Order: sequence, then structure tokens, then C-alpha cells
Amino acid sequence: MRRRDRVTAALRRQPTDRVPIYMWFHPATAAHLAEVLEIPAAYVGEAMGNDIQQTWVNNNYAMEGITHAHDGEGHTDYWGIRWVKQYFFNQIEHYPLAEAGPDQLLAYQFPDAHLPALLSQMDAVLAQRGDFFIGCDVSPCVFEMYWRLRGMAEALIDMATRPDLAAAMLGRCADFAVALAEAACAQFPLDWLWTGDDVASQQATLMSPAMWRALVKPHLARVFAVGRRHGLPVAYHCCGALRPIIPDLIEIGLDVLNPVQGNCRGMQPLELKREFGRHLTFMGGLDTQDLLPNGSVVEVQRATAALIEGLTTDGGGYILAASHTIPPETPDANIFAMYAAAGLTQAEIFDRAAALRARLHARPSQ
Repeated sequence: MRRRDRVTAALRRQPTDRVPIYMWFHPATAAHLAEVLEIPAAYVGEAMGNDIQQTWVNNNYAMEGITHAHDGEGHTDYWGIRWVKQYFFNQIEHYPLAEAGPDQLLAYQFPDAHLPALLSQMDAVLAQRGDFFIGCDVSPCVFEMYWRLRGMAEALIDMATRPDLAAAMLGRCADFAVALAEAACAQFPLDWLWTGDDVASQQATLMSPAMWRALVKPHLARVFAVGRRHGLPVAYHCCGALRPIIPDLIEIGLDVLNPVQGNCRGMQPLELKREFGRHLTFMGGLDTQDLLPNGSVVEVQRATAALIEGLTTDGGGYILAASHTIPPETPDANIFAMYAAAGLTQAEIFDRAAALRARLHARPSQ
């Protein structure tokens, strides 16, 4: 079955040859698997059976798409945010609006002039399109973009004490995401629009659901609406315990929810399937905090099989993914056990890697 058709069928609750897969790997995990499979790290996802290809065109590109060789190295992005590599990931060192007053906040200029450069990140995805299901990631969309500019504490204080000012700034963050989404949907042959806005911890949302509904939801709805207007499914990423706002997300047009962190309050995947499965496809749910790094091979295989079975009770509606990146302490045997439960054997993975090596080796002579 073609990869694009597999994902599309799952979204439509139609039969597939196996569950679709879209796995993210910690950089150290990707580097290790690249050595095991004897391929470049950039191709690990393809070798490991990913059916989806996408990339970031909003500020998540500055966080995840720009890599540095050593801790302490960094860059300043188009938004004026300073990022520094710490333990494999870029972390914010400088928030450009941390000390800004109201007039300075409202005068801040988003990097509209850089839209073409940001959208060009999709070029590499489209060059390798093949039969992949193609997405474009326009996150962070609203709150998460604002706190990256302002700092988490100041952003939340603004929302609590100066809601009109916060609403204006959250709206401007959404305006930029909408502009990127409109351009991406118009320019690229997309299969879904990927959005995201982390607004939750492991125990609760970072603000009250009422505050989220008043200040964030209307703007996120505008981003979702772009995908809907272009006839695309809308996927949304939010880590943590967002159970109280899931009905709101459905109301504004959500189709796919990720990453479904089952160890967070109210986020048990099978319970979510029973309650919201008529409306949502779920992507994620496989525990990376305990099960994958610490479980036995049998436990991993059983848990993965149970997750797939439970989340496809209506014939589909699930894309296999972990609740975060696969951590580097995960044993190889557990990684391959997870894939075996999904119907992709270790031998098939190594065969894919061999085919990739042959393709890459042949490329210079073409």
C-alpha cells in the first residue's frame, strides 16, 4: 500500500495493510540508528517506516531545524529570539520582548519579509516527496509563539492582568501563522496542515480553560480555518494534560490530535478514543518516559499492540507515534519490538536501509 494512501485511509477509518507510522527520534537516537542501519541520520525516519514527511516553516524551524555541533553554540532567529544548544536541543537564552512595555509590544514587527525563506524549508520535503503523505508545520501558532517572544512568566502575567494587550499580541502571533498557512496551502501539494501550540503541563493546562477560551481559542480557530478552507485535515500538537479543551478543539475544526501523552492527567489514549474517536484521529500515545526506555521487549510489544488495537476499533483513526521523541536510552530491542507490533519487522527495516544506501550511492552518477 502506498504511504500516502495508508495515512489517508486511516484518517477515513478505512482498512490499511498496517497502521500508519510517524515516529520522531531524539537526535542521539537518530545518530545511533544511523550507525546501526549504515545510513545518514536524515534518512532514519524513512528507513524505520515513516509514512509522513513534513517540516517546520514557523518558529519551530528556529528551534528544531537549525542544529549546532556543540553545547553553547547558538543563533538569533528572524524573530530576535536567541537560541543556544543545550543537551542536544536549542533552548531560548534571550526573549526579545521580555522587558518591553505596552507600546513596544504593539510596535514589534513580525518577520513578514522572511516568509519566502521560511516557506522554502518545504523544498527539501517536496524534492523527496515520492508517495509520502505531505504536511507543513506552521507552529507555534498563538500562546507558544507569544511566550517565546515575551518569556513564559511575563506572557501569563499579561494574560491575567492586561488581557486586552495580551489578546492583541496573541492575535498578531496568529496573524503570522495564518499568513504562513495560507501561503503554504496555496503553494504546496499538502495532505494536511500541521498546527501546534503547547498550552499544558503534565497535570493541567498552563492557564484556566476559561482563559484559554477567551484569549487563545478564537485565534487558533483562525489558523485551523485555513486548512479547512483548503479542504485539508487539520492536525494539532500540544503536549500535556489538555483534556478540558479537547471538545473546544473539535468545535473549531480539529481532525488529528498529537502526541497523546497517556501519563498526563486525563490523557489515557483508550479513554480518549471512546469519548472523542468519532471526531478525532489520534497520533501518538506510546510512552517514552517509562515503557520504551525501561520496559521489557515483551512489555513494549504487548503495549504497542494493545494501543493499536484499542485506537483502531472503528477501523482506523490512529497513526502510530510515540508521546515524544524516542529517547537515547531506549534499547534497540525495544525499538524493533515496537515496530514488530505495528507489522514492520526488523528484517524489513534493514532491507529499507539497504535500498536507501543503494539509492544514495547511485545518486552522484545520475
